[in-house]
Parts: sequence; structure tokens; C-alpha cells
Amino acid sequence: MSRLPGLIAGLLGLLCLAGLQTAAQSPAVSGTAELRQVRSEGQKVLSEAQIAALSGLQPGAQVGRSELQAAADKLLSSGLFSNVKYDFKTRPDGVLLTFHVAESPGLPVYFDNFPWFGDSELNDAIRSRLPFYNGTLPEGGSVVDQAAESIRALLATHKLDFAIQHQVTANPEVQSRLSDIVGKPYSRIAIDVFLAEHVRPVYLRQGYLQAKLGPPEVRLSGPPAEKLPPEIPVFVPVSAGTVYHVAATSWSGNNVLSSISLDSFLGLKSGGLADGMELEGGLERIRDEYGRRGYLDVALQLETTYNEAARTVAYRIAVAEGLQYHMGGWVITGLSTNGEQKVRTAFPIASGDVFDKVRYQDFLIALQNHSKQVLGDLPIHYDNVGHWLRPDAEKKTVDVLLDFK
Repeated sequence: MSRLPGLIAGLLGLLCLAGLQTAAQSPAVSGTAELRQVRSEGQKVLSEAQIAALSGLQPGAQVGRSELQAAADKLLSSGLFSNVKYDFKTRPDGVLLTFHVAESPGLPVYFDNFPWFGDSELNDAIRSRLPFYNGTLPEGGSVVDQAAESIRALLATHKLDFAIQHQVTANPEVQSRLSDIVGKPYSRIAIDVFLAEHVRPVYLRQGYLQAKLGPPEVRLSGPPAEKLPPEIPVFVPVSAGTVYHVAATSWSGNNVLSSISLDSFLGLKSGGLADGMELEGGLERIRDEYGRRGYLDVALQLETTYNEAARTVAYRIAVAEGLQYHMGGWVITGLSTNGEQKVRTAFPIASGDVFDKVRYQDFLIALQNHSKQVLGDLPIHYDNVGHWLRPDAEKKTVDVLLDFK
């Protein structure tokens, strides 16, 4: 069955519920007067100028009660705000208007079934009509319709005529893990762990480095003494925030690995999306590379600087390489003499060689899996292997301690 191109905005519907309130009416303006200034309060993502533009009011226009109310209604119908109120002051030279707004949560936008264009082209098309667009849209409202229309216009310029659909949908990765908590006994800790391990990474991968999740809210009605319902609704407020790109990455303290090598292992490029999960994975790859070279105590101190105006992030990473260790001695318990000899013979690092932590970890995995490459056909029975490293800073050696149980 063929599918129509679709603009999908959303992450997890459960996480982003926001009730719309009618724009509050203010006392009537008697007749009309010249609008001198449009201000706004309460916004966090949009600017005051953007809100004024969205309202459709321009300084110098003649306004009365109906015009002010229509402007407030227009802001509310955009979907960008969960609440809009206004007040005004009348002066001899005109009306000073102030909107009091609460912004709606923004949901990450996904593009499905647009094989002709990259995401950057589609995002640019939306931004040409909605300059404030930052990769997120509200659940509904006129701005979502305008975003869809901008995609339709882009298709039309390439003589493609397809209907554009948009809907809030669950992120497949998160959806596949909902069974971890839905239908299980209520646990605040379990919900927090789910958000940290399965929801936050989705935002980080898309550059929402300062996304705010929660805290989770349970909304029960009735006296606390009443019997709890069989299912408890949990709501998690989400504020996605801004999509960031990488401005620059700089290094200090590194001697063993060059800055060029570190940039390669980190995997982030200047101007590219600031993928928070790629950053974490890159730092771990760098630790592994130092570990391969015997630097077991390497420490990476990350300093992050945000430029909100440019929507970029700069990383400064200080490297404390520490000492280089070589293979020292052994302490093995829980095995026979023959078993000890098998383990020592199979160990991939010879005495006095630079200690390769990655090869050591691979060896531990082989032991846990009862690999015949290590133990051969020797009848050894154990459930797990305790393991420790005992570094000696003076000798710059490290002993391996294994306890078979």
C-alpha cells in the first residue's frame, strides 16, 4: 500500500499534554485609539518581536476592544501558547498593549516519506514561512498548518503534487519500550529511570541538549483514603527547548593523542548537529583509546558554552592523561594450578608490556562466556569472575586480580 508524504510532529503524546485556555478578555477600550507599543511577558523561546508579529498588530494602527481580543485569539489559535491574556494602558499618545503568555510544549518534527529532500531542505522551507521555527512545533494550531503548507509549496516548485498530512505520533524507539513501565506496579523511580534511559536520549540525539523532562505528575481525583484505581495516569511535562549545532571543539592537556585524532574519535563536526548521544559515545571512545595505550587514569573534563542567539554550543575539553601503566603481576583465586596456568597463558598482555585495557576487558568477556579459547577442555566450573586492577603508581605497573566463584 502506497503512503502519502507526511509531516510528523511529535515524540510521545503521553508526555506533552497541555490544555488550551480561552484568551482572557480585558476591560473594553472605549472607541479606538492609536496603538503605540506591543509588549509581551512570560515567553521563553519566542522573542517579544516575534509575538508581536504573530498577533498581527502593528504600532500606529487604530485599535479597539475587538482588535485587541482578535489579536489575543490569533496568538492562542497559533498553537504556540497554552494561555494568552492581555492588558493595556491608555495614554494621551495612544495605547500600550502587553500580552501575558504561557508557551505550549514544542514537539520534535520528523519527516516521513519525503525521499526527494533532505531534512535541512525541509526545515529551511518551514523556516522561510515561520522564522522562529527551531525544529519543534506544538501539537496543533495554525503554525502546524503553515508548516505543512510550506512543505506543500516546496513540493509544488518541483512539480510534485501530494497531500501533506501531519499528526502527533509516538517515537518508535520510545514506543517499543513503553511495556517496561505501562501495566507494571507504579514506581516513581522506575518512571525516572525510563525517562533518563529511553526518552532523554531521543532528544539528545536530535540536538535538544537542554530538554527538560518532568517531574512526572500523578493526577488522581477523590479522597486519598479511597481505594486506588487499577491504572494510574502519569503525565510528564516536556520542554524540548532549542536544537543546537556545534560551533567549535577545543582541547587542552593532550600529548599522547593529537587534537585532530581526538576530534576524529569524538565524531562531532563544526556546524553539524550537536548530537548529545554522539558526544557521550565519543568521549567513551577517547577513554578507550587512552586505555589501549596504558593510560588507565585518564580524565576528561567537559566545559559547555551555549550561544542562545546563534543556537550553537562550543565544547572545551581538558584532558588529564595521567600515567602510562605496564603489565605487572597476578593474583588468581578459585582455580587449580592448571587452571591458573591456562588463564595466564591465554592472557593477551605479556609481563612488562603496555597494559591494554580494551584487550583486558575483551578477555574478561571471554572468561564470563566460558570461552574454550581461554580454558580449552579443562573441567572448570564457575558462575562468575570477580575482577580488579591494582595499579602501582611508583612502578607504573598494574596487577590483575581474578576471583573465580
